[in-house]
Amino acid sequence: MASSSVVAPPSSSFISNKRDGSLSFFSSPVPFSIPKCKKQALRRIVSVMAPQQAERRPATTGSVKTGMTMTEKILAKASEKPQLSPGENVWVNVDILMTHDVCGPGSIGIFKKEFGQNAKVWNREKIVIIPDHYIFTSDERANRNVDILRDFCMEQNIKYFYDIKDLSNFKANPDYKGVCHIALAQEGHCRPGEVLLGTDSHTCTAGAFGQFATGIGNTDAGFVLGAGKLLLKVPPTLRFVMDGEMPDYLLAKDLILQIIGEISVSGATYKSMEFVGSTVENLSMEERMTLCNMVVEAGGKNGVVPADGTTYKYLENRTSVPYEPVYSDSQARFLSEYRFDISKLEPLVAKPHSPDKRALARECKDVKIDRVYIGSCTGGKTEDFMAAAKIFLASGKKVKVPTFLVPATQKVWMDVYSLPVPGSGGKTCSQIFEEAGCDTPTSPSCGACLGGPKDTYARMNEPKVCVSTTNRNFPGRMGHKEGQIYLASPYTAAASALTGFVTDPREFLQ
Repeated sequence: MASSSVVAPPSSSFISNKRDGSLSFFSSPVPFSIPKCKKQALRRIVSVMAPQQAERRPATTGSVKTGMTMTEKILAKASEKPQLSPGENVWVNVDILMTHDVCGPGSIGIFKKEFGQNAKVWNREKIVIIPDHYIFTSDERANRNVDILRDFCMEQNIKYFYDIKDLSNFKANPDYKGVCHIALAQEGHCRPGEVLLGTDSHTCTAGAFGQFATGIGNTDAGFVLGAGKLLLKVPPTLRFVMDGEMPDYLLAKDLILQIIGEISVSGATYKSMEFVGSTVENLSMEERMTLCNMVVEAGGKNGVVPADGTTYKYLENRTSVPYEPVYSDSQARFLSEYRFDISKLEPLVAKPHSPDKRALARECKDVKIDRVYIGSCTGGKTEDFMAAAKIFLASGKKVKVPTFLVPATQKVWMDVYSLPVPGSGGKTCSQIFEEAGCDTPTSPSCGACLGGPKDTYARMNEPKVCVSTTNRNFPGRMGHKEGQIYLASPYTAAASALTGFVTDPREFLQ
């Protein structure tokens, strides 16, 4: 080879400059040169000789340590490493693996193929299996999927399998929960500092508890079932600082739509999204879950909120497993930082057909709608229904379009029928919904959020215009490929139901 090739001593160092893709060398007072090639046409440099350096002695003030973000700390602990940086690939020990009826059968098939038909899972108490997607349907293949989950859980003696057998009456199934992301939190499977993986892109919801939570594919899940670990690349972190008093006409859905509209659906691709600031600190756990739920709509690997008193209070009677919260170091490095004054934000929607098509709700007041859907892991929690009931109560009117209500879990359904709405004189959400002319709250599940079989409740089988509290509005997402979905908060969804047009909730709250 024409160019000079030498072996650098162990003390040599190459520092990658990610901004311009070039290589820079450490500074040194000792000069060095690159031997010239004999043939000018082959001036490619294979390697260079680093200058000799004196042996570096340990610092007398203690070990040198680079600050880490929350996500980096969690992955470092889970991989038993003292330090991690974005871009590193590490084997991570998994605390919880969740799967459901759509991806569970495929994951189980891969597990059996790769580990053996008689293989045992790595830990029967760290696997959570939750039927929730295609449940209340006569579709034989959908029903078969739940049967596959049941057989596997019996075979493996899985401790946390939330089964459903009687599809005619969900209340006859005490073990059945509903939407996996909300059930994971309610049943105490979400804990600060842990690693939670799930075969669903909205597994990132659990980041609200100060943990690393992300969605994985069936192949990865099949491997985790047998090994209890997974090779992950450490993501860089984007920090979102939200301050200011949150107006009473806004909800966390407005905050995340603002962020996605700001950075686009690809703005956080394989990045961690960390949410901090006084506004975030004042959010309830359910609202923090909404915030983290939609980070994947910006391409995010995970979303995370620092654990605090609100987190600990929520977990008090839900888990007895000890946990250790972590926080970003003051000297942690963030790829970018975004700041928002939430006091100036107005109610938002995401227009068809992308979550980043942000618009002010008041700017869409001429958009006539055919229906409203309130439900899903994003907008089907207890506080979401309380918010909708608040709008209906304030208006005293009846809805002008069909309004479908799908509680996320069995517990949410019970809350809708039992908890009094503040300022209502003791009325429950269900009573207020009935007076407003809404559909009766249905069985808890993912429902029509992702379409499903044609007999799925509230599925768009015709090209309708819908205001929805769900998370995605791509063509065909809720059924018909020509349907139009406006993503909105429960406030905006309820206000729109009352007028038949996309409506700013301030019309009923002020």
